[in-house]
Amino acid sequence: MSETILEMRGITKTFPGVKALSNVNLAVQRGEIHAICGENGAGKSTLMKVLSGVYPHGTYDGEIVYAGDTVEFKNLRDSEARGIVIIHQELALSPYLSIAENIFLNNERRGAGGLIDWNKTNFAAAELLRRVGLKENPTTKVNQIGVGKQQLVEIAKALSKEVKLLILDEPTAALNDEDSDHLLDLILSLREQGITSIIISHKLNEIKKVADSVTVIRDGKTIETISKNDVTEDRIIKDMVGRDLEHRYPDHEPQIGEELLRVENWTAHHPQDPTRVVVDDVSITVRAGEIVGIAGLMGAGRTEFAMSLFGHSYGTRISGKVFMRGKEIRTRTVSEAIANGLAYATEDRKTYGLNLIEDIKRNISMASLKKLEKAGLVDDNEEFSVANQYRKSMNIKAPTVLAKTGKLSGGNQQKVVLSKWIYSDPEVLILDEPTRGIDVGAKYEIYTIINKLAAAGKGIIVISSELPELLGISDRVYALSEGRITGEMPIADATPESVLKLMTMEKPR
Repeated sequence: MSETILEMRGITKTFPGVKALSNVNLAVQRGEIHAICGENGAGKSTLMKVLSGVYPHGTYDGEIVYAGDTVEFKNLRDSEARGIVIIHQELALSPYLSIAENIFLNNERRGAGGLIDWNKTNFAAAELLRRVGLKENPTTKVNQIGVGKQQLVEIAKALSKEVKLLILDEPTAALNDEDSDHLLDLILSLREQGITSIIISHKLNEIKKVADSVTVIRDGKTIETISKNDVTEDRIIKDMVGRDLEHRYPDHEPQIGEELLRVENWTAHHPQDPTRVVVDDVSITVRAGEIVGIAGLMGAGRTEFAMSLFGHSYGTRISGKVFMRGKEIRTRTVSEAIANGLAYATEDRKTYGLNLIEDIKRNISMASLKKLEKAGLVDDNEEFSVANQYRKSMNIKAPTVLAKTGKLSGGNQQKVVLSKWIYSDPEVLILDEPTRGIDVGAKYEIYTIINKLAAAGKGIIVISSELPELLGISDRVYALSEGRITGEMPIADATPESVLKLMTMEKPR
């Protein structure tokens, strides 16, 4: 019989006006990989912050029993001293320090006189990197390695603290498929070394691959814990959203009208290497009421195409023509692109899409302040009224539009981004990875919003790394490979195999 390493009993956590956790119970067995699932805002990360001492004892109700002892952690140091280490979705690495310096930050390897022994530090870091499958020199700066490797450095850092219970919050959210697979294999190997893991993830296929058991949380309450043998995607989804999602994608009956956008021979070069073509002679069309998908592998040039089109936000030596309703337009600046009916919701909402320290109201209005102008000033009352209308119509879960955007869940942040661009009233809206990092329930809401925009006669371009998503919501799909359009097809003719074949087509050498 397995030994229970962790029990969280009756955990309740309240913030002003919001009960984030209500009598949550969690039991984790020693040596297992335990997944926690739930919609954005369900309380998963809050529960782990309670466990790790980010929210200290006394700020919540309930009891935590770890390794047979009732624990009352006051901070992260307390939990780490007992072998509990949390790796947050937003990596906590200093980009300008070396890998070794990051691994042993606040946990330095000291020598004579209390000074840092760099030979000992780098040697120990190299051994830890070997354990997580990295061959990098420990003196390499963190900003010189990719996000996937940075995630492995975080795990090496946890191993340096003699971790016994490792908590990973959305560890693969920003990783490509190859890096994700490597990370999941590492988590499985850590289990063989006796390390217990708790993994928070929206990716149900990953959960099925590695988890020994799954606990589902909905609206701050524990729904159930499912053993590996009983885990199915449909069961998890039903627990997460409180209903069956018989269809992952809402019904969509396209009413396609006249051509809205036509892009001809669009080419853009790399901003640091002008000799390198990143977007290569791309031509596409979008009609009123049409949802057009753009499929492509990582590095195919999808985002680069969208950003270069939207105000020349990416690239150099940009050329080509853009037409809106048959009339040639200019999109050389973001303001010019918006004025000519184009909008672009970035894939990186936290860096480029939102001001996280501003409230919902200001984020929704920031692209359209001229519409709120009265006597040369922004009409505060009108701004509040507009934002409140979007809060209700988009089902943004926040008590008021004065709530800070950075405090919202990923799905609600995405709804704020969409609200901002919908309010700008574009003819064509480009959505770059619109459901990245959000749960299945919130995804369904985003798909519904996209369908409503198309039904209102807008042209929609959706860029997505999830091929089933593109095939589920698009009316027509373009495939992009090495910066070139390799084909297009109506959705009735598109299959995963046929689109993938186009996505992997190499440029003639």
